[in-house]
Amino acid sequence: MPQDPTERRVTVTGPPRHTRRRASGHYRPRTEIDEQTTLGHTYVRSLMRSQLRAGLAAFAVLGLLVGPLPLLFAVMSDARRLEWAVLGFGLYAPLVLLARWYVRRAERNERDFVRLVEDR
Repeated sequence: MPQDPTERRVTVTGPPRHTRRRASGHYRPRTEIDEQTTLGHTYVRSLMRSQLRAGLAAFAVLGLLVGPLPLLFAVMSDARRLEWAVLGFGLYAPLVLLARWYVRRAERNERDFVRLVEDR
């Protein structure tokens, strides 16, 4: 039987309506993140919040450390060499320690996130 010329085969493409679950039924956060589900978005948002908290804490300490210096220098107007000594040598060690703390905290946040995602 010849096929009617008005009948044509139509291919419909689109997202699958049903997704198959894995046979193991094992929960994987990495899949949630890759598929950009609400739960995956929550995981990434928690990492971003913890990184933001670390950054704001470092910024606050920096502000408390450097912020009052102009007032201190205004009070001691005739001690120019002391100003340069404080700016050049007195701030170097605290800034290095603050930067070191921030990097360690950020790396620990990322390590905790990876441990959570990889189910270890």
